[in-house]
Amino acid sequence: MTLSGAWDKLRTDPVLRLMVVSVAFYGMATFEGPLMSVKAVNSLSHYTDWTIGHVHAGALGWVAYISFGAVYCLVPWLWNKKELYSMKAVSWHFWISTLGIVLYISSMWVAGILQGLMWRAYTSLGFLEYSFIETVEAMNPFYVIRALGGAFFLAGSLIMAWNVWKTITVGEAAEEAPQAMQPALMAAE
Repeated sequence: MTLSGAWDKLRTDPVLRLMVVSVAFYGMATFEGPLMSVKAVNSLSHYTDWTIGHVHAGALGWVAYISFGAVYCLVPWLWNKKELYSMKAVSWHFWISTLGIVLYISSMWVAGILQGLMWRAYTSLGFLEYSFIETVEAMNPFYVIRALGGAFFLAGSLIMAWNVWKTITVGEAAEEAPQAMQPALMAAE
């Protein structure tokens, strides 16, 4: 309800965009968890990289993004700055790290499904069709994509660290409210 009639702010406010996308990742991870507990799905996903992708969707998408949004919101208030040093850098952070998360978790989902299928493939004689090393070799392209996604996410976080540092050190100070406008402090009873 916070955005009722104000959805257009998602185009102009990258901090709000971070927080809305974090809620979307939360919803996705919350749906995926019970889905993975269904016996037929769990028999395919258990002990695979799919579970790793699921956990990172929640950790990077929900926890990190809501934390990034909170930091971007709190830093100007805590250091009495008019605004963040660069809203463009916030936007760059958002898009680079979002691309990183998508690469990271989608490669893990696909790798997990491939692992599960390879681990349950049997020959006509009832032996495992693929050796353990064959499943590890099949994961190589997905691990490269995962590393690339992690590098993008890290690059976005470094952009945020730079932006926060510049906000604190050289950001424009906020104007102080006139003394008459400030509420009087009273002792609690």
